[in-house]
Amino acid sequence: MLTREGARPLLDGWLFGVGKYGLGASWIYVSINVYGDAAPPLAGFLVAVFVAGMALFHAAAAWLFVRLRPPNATVGAAWFATVWVLMEWLLTWFLTGFPWLFAGYAMIDTPLEALAPVGGVLLVSFAGVLAAACLVSWRSWISWTVAAVPWIAAWLMAGVAWTGPGQAHQVALVQGDIPQDIKWQPDAGMTFERYASLSAPFWDRDLVIWSEAVLYTGARGAREFLSAMSARAEGALLLGVATREEESGGATYYNAAMATGGGNGLYRKQRLVPFGDYVPFQRVLRGLIGFFDLPMSSLSPGEPGQPPLRGANDIALGMAICYEIGYPELVREQAKGADALVTISNDTWFGESIGPLQHMQIARMRALENGRYVLRATNNGVTAIVDGRGRVTAALPQFEPGVLAGEFHRMSGTTPFARFGSMLVVGPLILFLAAVVGGRVAARFSSTGDAP
Repeated sequence: MLTREGARPLLDGWLFGVGKYGLGASWIYVSINVYGDAAPPLAGFLVAVFVAGMALFHAAAAWLFVRLRPPNATVGAAWFATVWVLMEWLLTWFLTGFPWLFAGYAMIDTPLEALAPVGGVLLVSFAGVLAAACLVSWRSWISWTVAAVPWIAAWLMAGVAWTGPGQAHQVALVQGDIPQDIKWQPDAGMTFERYASLSAPFWDRDLVIWSEAVLYTGARGAREFLSAMSARAEGALLLGVATREEESGGATYYNAAMATGGGNGLYRKQRLVPFGDYVPFQRVLRGLIGFFDLPMSSLSPGEPGQPPLRGANDIALGMAICYEIGYPELVREQAKGADALVTISNDTWFGESIGPLQHMQIARMRALENGRYVLRATNNGVTAIVDGRGRVTAALPQFEPGVLAGEFHRMSGTTPFARFGSMLVVGPLILFLAAVVGGRVAARFSSTGDAP
């Protein structure tokens, strides 16, 4: 559509974005309507505003593609893939980012996933988008050849073992399935009882993992309960906690993860979710509707560069809490020096939507990128063990309490992505962008006779 005469890139790109986010991020409606206590018309309006805003990124990308599109069809396909991936990269950091629905995630379980350890999800996105864009010019043998290159490269990479398994450890991931409407009540008796009973047969494991924010400082008896559970653990207990810490400026609240029992360390969540962990413009929005006053929505971010948590046998565990697993560079930093990765989440906010399944897909990509096991414990799914090649070795069914008992390995070695990060892909694409822009500027000067 964008290559046709009379293309309307701003409108066409925006409409594409509306479709993409309207369907792909439809789970936001569940969070606002069901758990944010907003009436359906208001929830629909808020989702529409979000979708319309996110679609602007595709509008801008489409405009840039059409505005500077090279005349050669194959080079134009590479230009399209470049603009697309740079837009995705922008969404990993601009205004805190929204690193969701990247093209590369759709390539999980295809041969192109073998490119993830080399350049991460952005390289996988580039490969898939480039191949698709080349096939638009299907009459050109050059386009067919270029379209085949990513698949050939992935086939060659598929047999490369960037990291290798070492010592095995026994793990139990506990899925409490605590209803969201009682999770934040001061009387946490149901939470305590369920997690204690589910964990009882597994305290001899090297690592027991509970989900995000199982305990919080407002719950009566939380400290005594945690002390009792820590004493029972023969290995390490890792769990999500909402902490209140006294600092020079007063009390500060964090969404955190801690290791206790045979482990130690505290990790404070760095990338907070707007309206979930904090409320932008809260002086204006607080109190308007329940969605702007959710529990745990007055949190502060943790400092960057936090060390891994330590489990039994001094195993190093890189942490990502909930939404953080979507940030490739953040997880890459956490994976440095880590033997395995742990992500804890409470996807109950998304109900029976596609949100938890997308979240799980993202976690698998992080395992592929870093060549590390990802141990994912959630309140009601998807709780799973993912190996260093992104394969789900075991998982629990959603929406029921249970314990996933399994095994993971310390992984040794480093992937190219873990070493160099996204700039291995983004750097060359920025240079290509500069070359296209420079070529267009030079051509304009040449056509007007203003070139020196």
